Amino acid sequence: MTSEGSAVIYLDHNATTPVAPEVLEAMLPYLAAEFGNPSSDHGLGRRARHAVDKARAQVAALIGAEPEEVVFTSGGTESNNLAIRGVAAQAPSTRRRIVTSAVEHPATTAPLALLEASGWTLTRVPVAASGILELDAALGALGDDVALVTVMLAQNETGALMPVAELAAAARAHGAVVHTDAAQAIGKIPVSVDDLGVDLLSIAAHKCYGPKGVGALCVRRGTPLSPLVLGADQEGGLRPGTENVAGIVGLGAAARLAIDHLASDAARIAQLRDDLWTALSARVDGALRHTPDDASLPNTLLVTFPGVLGADVLAWVPELAASTGSACHAGEPTPNATLLAMGVSPEAALGALRLSLGRGTTRAEIEAAVELLAGAHGTLAATTPPSPTSPRTSPSTSKGTPR
Repeated sequence: MTSEGSAVIYLDHNATTPVAPEVLEAMLPYLAAEFGNPSSDHGLGRRARHAVDKARAQVAALIGAEPEEVVFTSGGTESNNLAIRGVAAQAPSTRRRIVTSAVEHPATTAPLALLEASGWTLTRVPVAASGILELDAALGALGDDVALVTVMLAQNETGALMPVAELAAAARAHGAVVHTDAAQAIGKIPVSVDDLGVDLLSIAAHKCYGPKGVGALCVRRGTPLSPLVLGADQEGGLRPGTENVAGIVGLGAAARLAIDHLASDAARIAQLRDDLWTALSARVDGALRHTPDDASLPNTLLVTFPGVLGADVLAWVPELAASTGSACHAGEPTPNATLLAMGVSPEAALGALRLSLGRGTTRAEIEAAVELLAGAHGTLAATTPPSPTSPRTSPSTSKGTPR
């Protein structure tokens, strides 16, 4: 049994994290006896409202916001949609352009594509070979016709940290609204809406040891935003519907834990991540690191294993849970789009694996993971290298890199 209570070594924390015991304990009463509707004016309802208000204050404290600026949602995807489409609905006719990066998550690119299809103009700013946004290009893309700038704070695959604060200051000077998807950053690095200078910030509970199906959008005072869903006036009318009290309480508890553990977690996990790369690079000739040495999440390592498919490596080590750097469509491997945007060759992109550590990761697990991965690569590389057009059949099928 591993530190996370699983039968496998879990190195996929950027996909999701286990619910922390303290979070589960906080949630349980609201899944049982404390079942009241927060809008009801009786004891059960008032206690549910108090629990939601407490969680709102906890989330606000984590990001340096005011409690009334926190809007609870079903997760990061809904938060991104509310931010992007909600701003677009309020934008004046003279502002019909949006600036974003070339390496956003589908939770951002999909609503942007919807707007583009309806006549909006998108400016997609490239990233450098490091995976970090080209800041000069982003600054040059700004103008008085820009309604919204949306750039993720931490890239979910490479772990690269984006220069959001510098971009936000310039964008707001042009009168644009600024949104950042901080789903991967929350609980891993300090996040402050004031330091970032953003108007909107998205959070997903399950990325920081909270439950799935709940998130938040920080909406700074005065930010023009229209709701996506119509109904009653919950969440200030921006997200109507009876609140998911247990989930919201779980997000609040996870936020409180993040405040308590952030500094110690980041330092320890970063050391383990660096030790993982040092050991892998010594054991796997030609291994490539795509995560920046600096300006990156402390827990993330995106690495290419040369001459093989990343999916094949994982298929040979069922004792380890991680994500591949490519998706499989109709039986054919497809190179990871983020790596291609960084200038990585398709062949190298097909061999990529994302290894993401967490609060429960131990040194023993890192050492075991190195043995498993190096052994799998050695076995696979000794055979005929797979071709992108004729992939090797492997014991399992890659589903790509989750958020």
